[in-house]
Amino acid sequence: MSKIADTRLPDPSRWKALAFIALAQLMVVLDATIVNIALPSAQTDLGISEGNKQWVITAYALAFGGLLLFGGRIADLWGRKRTFMVGLLGFAAASALGGAATGQAMMFGSRALQGVFGALLAPAALSLLAVMFTDAKERAKAFGIYGAIAGGGGAVGLILGGFLTEYLNWRWTFFVNIPFAVLAAAGAYFVIREPAGGRNRSPLDVPGVVLSTLGLVSLVYGFTRAESAGWSDSLTIGAFVAAGVLLLAFVLTESKVRSPLLPLRVLTDRNRGGVYLSLGLAIIAMFGLFLFLTYYLQVVQGFSPVKTGFAFLPMIAGMITGSTQIGARLMTRVPPRLLMGPGFLVAAVGMLLLTQLDIDTSYAGVILPAQLLLGLGMGTAFMPAMSLATHGIEPRDAGVASAMVNTSQQVGGAIGTALLNTIAAGATTAYIADHAAGAGDPQLLQLQAMVSGFAAAIWWAVGILVAASAIAVTFINTGRPGTGPTGPAAGSGERADGVEDEFRIPVVAH
Repeated sequence: MSKIADTRLPDPSRWKALAFIALAQLMVVLDATIVNIALPSAQTDLGISEGNKQWVITAYALAFGGLLLFGGRIADLWGRKRTFMVGLLGFAAASALGGAATGQAMMFGSRALQGVFGALLAPAALSLLAVMFTDAKERAKAFGIYGAIAGGGGAVGLILGGFLTEYLNWRWTFFVNIPFAVLAAAGAYFVIREPAGGRNRSPLDVPGVVLSTLGLVSLVYGFTRAESAGWSDSLTIGAFVAAGVLLLAFVLTESKVRSPLLPLRVLTDRNRGGVYLSLGLAIIAMFGLFLFLTYYLQVVQGFSPVKTGFAFLPMIAGMITGSTQIGARLMTRVPPRLLMGPGFLVAAVGMLLLTQLDIDTSYAGVILPAQLLLGLGMGTAFMPAMSLATHGIEPRDAGVASAMVNTSQQVGGAIGTALLNTIAAGATTAYIADHAAGAGDPQLLQLQAMVSGFAAAIWWAVGILVAASAIAVTFINTGRPGTGPTGPAAGSGERADGVEDEFRIPVVAH
C-alpha cells in the first residue's frame, strides 16, 4: 500500500455515522425480544393456532439466518451504505405490514420479510464500522458502544415490549420500528461516507448463495423443530442431514469457484475462527438466561411484563460498563484473548449463581448480582470479539466477515433455545416423576419442577461459557491492536506476522 495514503485523514463524520449505525443495530436487537412479549396478544387477536404460533418467530429466524451470508456479499457488491439504507427501509416497511396484519398468513409473511431485510442490514452495519474506524483507540471505543447495544438491546426490548403491550397494544411492538428505521436511514444518507476501494465487484457466486441459504435454513429449522417436536422427530433428523450435506457441498464449492461467496480465508484464520466459535457458544448460554429468567420472573415470581423488563436492567448496566469502561479501555493495551477469556469466565460465575434458583429465591441476593456479573463479563468479551471478527480483513471481504459474526450468533441462538429447552423439559419431567408420590399441592410441585428444570439447563450454560473461554484463550493469538502474535509492528502498517493490516490506512471517498 502506498505511503501517500498514510497522510489521508479519517472521515470527520464517522462518530455521527456511528450514532445512526448504533440506532439501526438497536432496532434489530430490540425486535428479537419485543415480539416475544407481544406474541400471546397477537396470537389471540389474529386467531393463530397453538401449533402455528412458533412461525411468528421461526419465519424471521429462517429468513434472517439463511440469508446472512448473501446479505454480507451484497453489502460488499452494492456498497455498504446503500445496502444499509435498503435494509433499514425494507425492515420498516415489513414492520408496518406486521403491525397492520389481519391474519396469520400476513403476520408470517411480514416476519419473513423482516428477516430478509435484517439479513441485509446487520452485516452492512458491522462492516461499515469495520471500514470507517481504523485507528486502534477509536475502533475500541466504537466497538465498545456497538457491543453494548448488541448485548444489552435484548433486555431493553423486554422493557419496551412490556410497556407497549401493557399500555397500548401488541401492534405497536411492530410500528415502533418505523421511526427508528426512518431516522437511521435519513442520518445514514447525510453522514455516512464509505471509504473508497472497498467493494468486491466480482460476479455473484450463485451456487454458493443457493447452497449456503438452503443449508443455513435447514440447520436453523432443525434446531427450531427440535424444540417443539423433539430430537427424534423424522423431520428434525431430515433437516439436520440436509443441512450437513448442503453445507459440506457449500464448502467444497467455495474451495473451487473463482469468486466465492465466502472466501475460506475468512474462516481459516485462527483468530476469526476462534471469535466465531466462542461467540456462538456464548450466545447459546445467553439465550438460556433470557429464556429461563423471563419465565422464572413472570410465572414463578409473578412479575408483570414491565416489571420483568426492569428486572433485567442490572445486566444492561453491566454490559454497558463492561463494553465501554473495561473492554474499550483495555483493548488497546492487552491482547483480545485476555479480555475474552476472563470475560466469559466472569459471565460463567454469574450463570453459576443462577443454578441456585428456587421458587422463593431473593432477587437482590442472587438474581441481581448474577446479572451484574453476566453483563460485565459478556460486555468485556463481546467488544473485542466484534472488533477482532473484522480486524485485518481485506475491505472487499468486510461484509461477508461481518455476516459470519451474525450467522454465528443466529445459529447459536437457535441451538441455545432448542438445546437448553430440551434439557429443562427433561429435568422438569424427571422431577415430577420423582416427587409426585409425596406431593401435597400439585401446583406447587409444578412450579418446583419448572425451577429444577431451569437450574439443570443453566448448569449446561455454565459449562458452555467455560468452553467459550477456553476456545478464546486457545485459538486467539493475536496481540493488541497494531501488533501481531509476537509483538509490536513498529507502526509499519503491517502486523508482526507479515500480513498487511488493511484497516490501518483509511481512504475516504468524497
